[in-house]
Amino acid sequence: MSASARIPLPPFDPADPLGIDDLLEPEDLAIRETVRSWAADRVLPHIADWYEKGELPGIRDLARELGSIGALGMSLEGYGCAGASSVQYGLACLELEAADSGIRSLVSVQGSLAMYAIHRFGSEEQKQRWLPGMAAGEIIGCFGLTEPDHGSDPASMRTFAKKDGTDWVLTGRKMWITNGSVAGVAVVWAHTDDGIRGFVVPTETPGFSAPEIKHKWSLRASVTSELVMDEVRLPADAVLPEVTGLKGPLSCLSHARYGIVWGAMGAARSSFEAAVEYSKTREQFGRPIGGFQLTQAKLADMAVELHKGILLAHHLGRRLDAGRLRPEQVSFGKLNNVREAIEICRTSRTILGANGISLEYPVMRHATNLESVLTYEGTVEMHQLVLGKALTGLDAFR
Repeated sequence: MSASARIPLPPFDPADPLGIDDLLEPEDLAIRETVRSWAADRVLPHIADWYEKGELPGIRDLARELGSIGALGMSLEGYGCAGASSVQYGLACLELEAADSGIRSLVSVQGSLAMYAIHRFGSEEQKQRWLPGMAAGEIIGCFGLTEPDHGSDPASMRTFAKKDGTDWVLTGRKMWITNGSVAGVAVVWAHTDDGIRGFVVPTETPGFSAPEIKHKWSLRASVTSELVMDEVRLPADAVLPEVTGLKGPLSCLSHARYGIVWGAMGAARSSFEAAVEYSKTREQFGRPIGGFQLTQAKLADMAVELHKGILLAHHLGRRLDAGRLRPEQVSFGKLNNVREAIEICRTSRTILGANGISLEYPVMRHATNLESVLTYEGTVEMHQLVLGKALTGLDAFR
């Protein structure tokens, strides 16, 4: 008998049926537990009320708390950032989105978009000025790329920056900007005579405003804004010096999409767990509905897609840590995981029946949030075309 045959099998863990935790290091598990505990203490007791009211009160306090646990720009090095691995950042995104997509969006926009842009493309002076405060949550950042008439086609943006002596004068509008109304700094992308450039814009600069967008039925516990730049005058050193062209904002988006690959599975896990628990206590026809074949089939199918998605996220994280993750692979992950997460939420809702639409349970909140996650930072169609081009070598974008 081989040595492996004498080793007893570990028990089956319904919360980790594939044994994915065996792939994690103790530090990974510790970071996951820290973020999970923070979310359980600071978000879950209040999130239904925040969502119902369409507000995120105390966002500045939440940002500082997230900074104190190292969750802001956590995979960046230096400048007060935690220097965590990509897998550790992904685990944090999963736990944050298991609480609510709006909380994960706050962290993603801060760290993977605004801070990442400054860290990768900024001058040393820009990094020193902004990143330590952003990592601590003392300064909130936002990222201005999407425009009212140009979402999936950022090359057609109308925001323009022109030179006036040594200054830049920035004019235009950005739409659907997370954190915009509470941000102290905005990274704004604009056409210039030399191509698309990024600008670091202090939000108190004259001519800059960020009215909040109301009447949302998704991401309600999140600050979403329009950015308006009316001849905003900036000094020469406001421009990000290390990049010109769309590769700048698109590389930032790829980094943020990676977090979504993990985060979507957090929303799915929360809904799935609610469905499992409900199925064990809700009785119909004299016994728990979890004992009926149709319900068990739904639970089994959801578990398969949930943990396949987590395994995919883990694989992409290891590739990112090794410097081998391609943008097409990020598209693969976002396309699959968000799509499957929505289906898990919808199926969970059917198990909860009428109770599934109540904010006493997280399912409908996650389902509506994921409708936004499905299209922001790359719609389903864009990711399908990215993969289609990669698979065939033929460009169907135009």
